[in-house]
Formats: sequence, structure tokens, C-alpha cells
Amino acid sequence: MASDLDTVRTLRALFGDLPRPPQGLSSEESVAWLERAMADFEGGDLAYSIEHTSRSAMLDLILRLREDGYLQEDAAFDKLLIQVATPEGRQLFMDWCIHAQKSADATARLLNRVKPAWREPAPLYQADVVDIRRFVDGVPSGPGPLYAEYAARQDVQAIGVFADPPDTVYEFPWGFVTESDDGWSVYVAEVWREGTVGSFERFLSAWQLETAVRADGLQATAFVPEGLSADAGITHFSSLNLNATDPAALRQWVGEVFLAHMLPTMAARVLDPNYDFPDAW
Repeated sequence: MASDLDTVRTLRALFGDLPRPPQGLSSEESVAWLERAMADFEGGDLAYSIEHTSRSAMLDLILRLREDGYLQEDAAFDKLLIQVATPEGRQLFMDWCIHAQKSADATARLLNRVKPAWREPAPLYQADVVDIRRFVDGVPSGPGPLYAEYAARQDVQAIGVFADPPDTVYEFPWGFVTESDDGWSVYVAEVWREGTVGSFERFLSAWQLETAVRADGLQATAFVPEGLSADAGITHFSSLNLNATDPAALRQWVGEVFLAHMLPTMAARVLDPNYDFPDAW
């Protein structure tokens, strides 16, 4: 395991340039000092929270690599600590992690392709007619137990996703949907319980598989009405964002087509580790 000294050295390298309250302050004074420092941080308190979360993730990765990876060599560990003490060095390390993950994913896809044939995963859920009707009619349920479970997650609170609670929430047995003036954000409980809040890239791939003309010439299975688009849910820490130029005009399609029929299949594919989404469209 990484030693206490390793942990302290890594903490200093990663967090040494972030504001820290001076010694001698009371607990209340320390909290107030930190709130001011977060507000003064470039980009505001949300940028500070994201930066702190990113560096915390790097801390976990570095200590794990120190325990059982290439950083077991002292020279490599010392070199990396010097690197991640700078913004440019941290960006390089994050890029390396992303590249390594993509390489691992590509290897996993190749292994999946030599496995015996497997069946399409069953839809994650069957839509309830009453729930869909309520959504189409624009009658929100308000926050329920699944919203509360998600909002209580440590990573959700660290990012401040619902620091300002959404005005409109529709809760379903499988998760919940928040609504804003420009569309909807979709949160699927089984996905965040698997250890990732959004599976952002896989959900976007699942949407494209349903709606886009693929590079291999196969036609989409669902027609998306004009004025509606989707993007990875990372901006709202959700599974998927649906952007609408006129939400009222598109609400029926979102409820009766997307939530009732598309999302159960998309979510099942995202959750199946053996499902191999196409690389290109």
C-alpha cells in the first residue's frame, strides 16, 4: 500500500496551489474564509468544486498506481509528483489517463467480438402508462426517493449539481427527469448505482444508435422531431440531456417515444458491459 508519506507528498503536489485558510481560525471562520476563496476562484465556486473533484480523482489514481502500478518505482513517482504540481502537468496526466482508458476500452471491444454470439439485452424497464401520461400532461411529481438518493451522493454534492434545486422534477420507478426552459435532463438509477453517474459517452452512443444514420449504412430506428437534440449529460451530471427549442411542442414525443420506448433499450445497452457500440457514424 502507499505509505502515509506518499499520501502527504501527493496531496501537497496536487493541492499546494489551492487556497487554504490560515492557521488559528475557528471552525466558523475557516468555513467563511473558504467560501470567500471559492467565490473568488477563477470561474467561481462551481469551477472550484470541479477543480477540487478532478484533483481528488487524480489523487486516487496516483496512489493506486503507487501501490500496484508503474509508480512503485521511486524515480517514476518523484517525476510524476513534480509534473502534477503544475496545471500543464495535471492536464498531461489527465490526457494520459483518458488515452489509457480508451486503449483499455478498445481492447475490451476486441475481446467482446471474439465471444460467442449474445442476445440483445432486455429493456431496463417497462413504461407505466400513467407515469408517461403525467409527463405528457406536464404534471410534475416533484422530488421523490430516487431524487433524494441521487442528491445525497458525495460526488453530486461535491460538484454542486443541485445546489439550486430544479424547479420541475418528474420521478419514475427507474429514475427521474428534471425540466428547464430549454429541455430535460434524464437520470437513471441503475446507472448511477453502478458507480458512474452518467456513463456519458455510452449514453450518447446509445442515442446515436437509435437516431442517426450509421457509417455502415443502417438506418436509424427512431425519427427525432425538428428542434430536439441530445448531448452527453456531463453538464448536468445526468445520463443524457435533451435540448428543445420549444419544450411544450416536443413534450409528447419525449414522453411517448423517448421515455416509453427508446430509453429502456438505450439504458439496457449502456449497462451491459458486453454491448459494443459502433465506433463511427
